[in-house]
Order: sequence, then structure tokens, then C-alpha cells
Amino acid sequence: MSEQGLNTVNFAGRAAASSHFKALYAEGMSLVEETAAYLDGPGRTASKVLPRLASVLYAAESMRLTTRLMQMASWLLLQRAVNNGEMSRDQVLVEKNKVRLDGFNVDKNAPGWLDLPEGFRDLVERSLRLQNRVAILDREIYRPKDAVVTPDNENGVRAQLNLLQTAFSA
Repeated sequence: MSEQGLNTVNFAGRAAASSHFKALYAEGMSLVEETAAYLDGPGRTASKVLPRLASVLYAAESMRLTTRLMQMASWLLLQRAVNNGEMSRDQVLVEKNKVRLDGFNVDKNAPGWLDLPEGFRDLVERSLRLQNRVAILDREIYRPKDAVVTPDNENGVRAQLNLLQTAFSA
């Protein structure tokens, strides 16, 4: 029971060690592989015929995309290591401070965005959705124990339901 007299269940901690985490892990690693194959193959070919403005945007967004995916892959690997008992929670806390799960947003109104190949835009969208799910799970798992929990049960329940929906959607 916390100082506010609330009982909370850490669904996120359980979700991170469940089959749902394994599915999230598989989805993340699959997206990394799919993106690499796209950027080395069809994406490379498509980028050569883009208008100049779209070509510059493609170069910038492909770097953001790969950075976003590498950060998420790092987090997923760290979480898998703690789940498998290969690292302690304290070791993961030190390492995960090097991982950035926020930022890397995309301006879909940027000039040239609609000129980018549809397959590339799809990879960007999927990576952003995955990044959001991983970031929410990270905040819930690694929230400091002394963090203030809202005394409003309705909002607390809604937050837990949102977390469950995010963690378990694939």
C-alpha cells in the first residue's frame, strides 16, 4: 500500500515478462530486419529517383528511422536480458539510461513527405507506433518507487487499461 493508501498492481512488470513481451520483442526485431532489407534494396532504388527535396528528406528520415529502431532494439534486448536473469534490474537501469525512447518525431507536413515512397512512410509509421508502446512500457516498469500515483481511481484505472491495451496490442 502506498502513502496515499492505494493498492496498485504493476501490470507493466508482469507484461514485460510475459508472452506479450515476447511478441513485442519479435515485432521489434522483425521491424529492424525489414527496415534494413528495405533500405538496402527497394528503398535505395526508390530514393535515386526522388525529387531533390524528397531525396534530402528521405536521407534525414532514414537516419532517424534507423536510430529510432536501434534505440528500441537496445531497450528490448536489455529487457529480455533482465527477464532471462542475465542482468539485474540495477544493471539494466544503468544501461538503459543510454537508450533514448522519446523524440525522433516526424513532420508529416514537411515539404516532400508525400513524395517519399509509400513503403518507407509505412516503416516510419510502424516504428513510431512501436516506439510509443515501448516508451509507455518503459515508464511503467521503471517508474521510481516513490513516484506519486494519482489518488483518482478512475484515472489510475484508465491509465492501467491504456497500458494494457498498448502492451498487448500487436
